[in-house]
Amino acid sequence: MSMEDAFRKAGYKGGGKEQQKPAPAAKEFQLEKDYTARAEQVILELKNSREFKFGDFTTSKIRNILAQVSEIYNDVLAEPGESLSPEIQSRIEYLKVRLVYECGREPKIVKPFAEKAGLLELLNGIGASRQNFIDFARYMEALVAYHRFHGGRD
Repeated sequence: MSMEDAFRKAGYKGGGKEQQKPAPAAKEFQLEKDYTARAEQVILELKNSREFKFGDFTTSKIRNILAQVSEIYNDVLAEPGESLSPEIQSRIEYLKVRLVYECGREPKIVKPFAEKAGLLELLNGIGASRQNFIDFARYMEALVAYHRFHGGRD
């Protein structure tokens, strides 16, 4: 599901004149071992963008998502096996809903961040893979760390 489809399903109409490049499809955007380099690239591109107000991009804008990722991450680490339980998979599905909601709430800050980082596509690519979720959670941590490192506020 593309970010546009998710917004449409959530009832978000948009209305901005700005046209952004669509985020890469899930098959094209996979986290590699250098996910930290990707996280830094995302933050630097946002910081250097003329359209994005980096000064308005605070950790609090994505705190709800970060808190939910951390809760799931802790449970995933405690869960044995390589596959995620149906309950954890359901919580990841709800995480997608929360992400779309936050993007709709903050369309000029959270939405460009989520699109640039490929968050929805990555969430869609997790499936039942424990390792995929662990990698996603670490990528989110890296995004927050580089945001702060490059002058982002809490």
